[in-house]
Amino acid sequence: MIYTIGHSSHELDRFVELLKQHAIDVLADVRSQPWSAFTPQLNQNALQAELPAREIKYLFLGEQLGGRPPGDCLYDAEGHVLYHRVAEQPFFRAGIERVKAGLAKGLRIALMCSEEDPAICHRCLLVTRVLGDEGVAIQHIRGDGTLQSEQQVRGQRGDDRNQGLLFGEMEHDDWKSLRSVLPKAQPLDSSGG
Repeated sequence: MIYTIGHSSHELDRFVELLKQHAIDVLADVRSQPWSAFTPQLNQNALQAELPAREIKYLFLGEQLGGRPPGDCLYDAEGHVLYHRVAEQPFFRAGIERVKAGLAKGLRIALMCSEEDPAICHRCLLVTRVLGDEGVAIQHIRGDGTLQSEQQVRGQRGDDRNQGLLFGEMEHDDWKSLRSVLPKAQPLDSSGG
């Protein structure tokens, strides 16, 4: 089983409480940019310094599983990340395999990003979608400490992929980030390259 968590605006002690409540061994940071001016207590440097003393390992996977991958071909003309392309990239597959190897060792891993709500975060829209399709059970740790299953999150989004599509390529049109993640000053050409 894999867990996910969004750090939101939690203070460090509260965030660690949530991890401890669910006996998390490893916090896998899947933020492409592991820092924020709004939550400096949860920046990469702070977590690397604090978590080991609290018996939680910190692992940065933002380069493999982050929501802002490198490469123009992974974005549409409006700056949305094309998840179907990301899911096929060797760097992404390496990150997925690393997570699965940790799970195979019996580690309790939580994938962390900043959004509290997994329904609007790439950790759910991309990463756990792939893990779930590969047979990994998923639980999302919410800000109040409750767990929400992947099925509950999909129902909340109205995402019923079990129905299947008549034309597989149509699914690619919808499998992308909910919003543009590129600065407006960097438009992509219409070819996606």
